[in-house]
Amino acid sequence: MATNNTNKINNTIDNTNKINAVNVINKNKMHEEYRILCEEIPNPKCALNFTNPFELLIATVLSAQTTDKRVNLVTRKLFKAYPTPVDLAKAQICNVQEIIHSLGFYRVKSQHIIELSQKLVKDFNGVVPNNMADLTKLPGVGRKTANVVLGNAFNIPGFPVDTHVMRVTSRLGWVSDSSAKAKDAAKIEREVTACFAPEEWTNLSHRLILHGRMFCTARNPRCGDCPLRFLCPSVRL
Repeated sequence: MATNNTNKINNTIDNTNKINAVNVINKNKMHEEYRILCEEIPNPKCALNFTNPFELLIATVLSAQTTDKRVNLVTRKLFKAYPTPVDLAKAQICNVQEIIHSLGFYRVKSQHIIELSQKLVKDFNGVVPNNMADLTKLPGVGRKTANVVLGNAFNIPGFPVDTHVMRVTSRLGWVSDSSAKAKDAAKIEREVTACFAPEEWTNLSHRLILHGRMFCTARNPRCGDCPLRFLCPSVRL
């Protein structure tokens, strides 16, 4: 009986060692791929225009289901009319809708950014909070938006997961099959950030997004031109 128990323990240790070895190999592969992404995109930055945390927060809420370029065109006029949370909190929803009507879901977004501004004024003295817990209490703000604001406005580590990040990390094999298939942003965030230093998270997300737009597109990815084609398990040459 003792021998059987010893064998079971040894088998468990062997399996654990194998799993750890696979994890190390996969992590090393991820870091090599990221090194290449750093060469491909040496100076990543947020594509949304902003001059303060409030502007970035509003712009990120507006960016859902639309392009950053279109959002930048809209926010130029929006922030001229409503430069502060106090101003936007007092806005008439019809006036906000008129400004942002070119964006998808503009009615819901108008309501969100007005209510968001009202809550900022009421609960945070008109100051955008710099932590995940408080940011996600604001209307229309989830983890992705909060991570964008933390990483780009406050220089606090954050890893925004959008559709590009989901697609690229899935194709590269950076996340588990279950997370990829479920498109579970929270799990993808945890799995990827566990393999990188916090100070890399924001730029890592920027680079994955830009790589997804330039090469790893949803349809007809440019695998033949991709700098990761010799490492990617999903390459289509």
